[in-house]
Amino acid sequence: MGKITKTKALANQIFISSIIIFLRGKKVILDFDLALLYQTENRVLKQTVKRNKKRFPPDFVFKLSREEWKELITNCDKFARYKNSPVPPFAFTEQGVAMLSSVLKSEKAIEVNIVIMRTFVQLRTLLETNKHLAHKIAELEAKYDENFQMVFEAIRQLMKEEEKPKNPIGFQIREPKVKYVRNKS
Repeated sequence: MGKITKTKALANQIFISSIIIFLRGKKVILDFDLALLYQTENRVLKQTVKRNKKRFPPDFVFKLSREEWKELITNCDKFARYKNSPVPPFAFTEQGVAMLSSVLKSEKAIEVNIVIMRTFVQLRTLLETNKHLAHKIAELEAKYDENFQMVFEAIRQLMKEEEKPKNPIGFQIREPKVKYVRNKS
């Protein structure tokens, strides 16, 4: 695999990991994001799923309720452009995305599906690694006395996902630095 191909694959995985969301306790990708990836119209993707209902049980794909959809639009800025959509989207689990590859037969669908599957595996690995690390820290904490509590607390803080502070809107006025000038008298 050439350098450009590896870079493109990594960029695709990063993009795909940004569109995977947690909903109903599952990692899912919404239909309009999949349509964008597969370079097809969303209505075509939905028609394909409806025509192959037996291949898509509720644990593979589910339609968001209006309340879930409203909440998602309210809480996630990236979905604001869909706020006037009359129909809530479908959410595809990892198995649902895998099943799409059997009904969408284009070369692009195959290529995209491979990258999506790799991304899901990578996310699962990261989640497991974090669980394993938290377990190890708990074991170490139980072994050592109170002197190391600060160290364990610092490690826990580093493991938490940090929120980046937002840049304030507008101008910031800084106090001028005062220079002291000696009087030459």
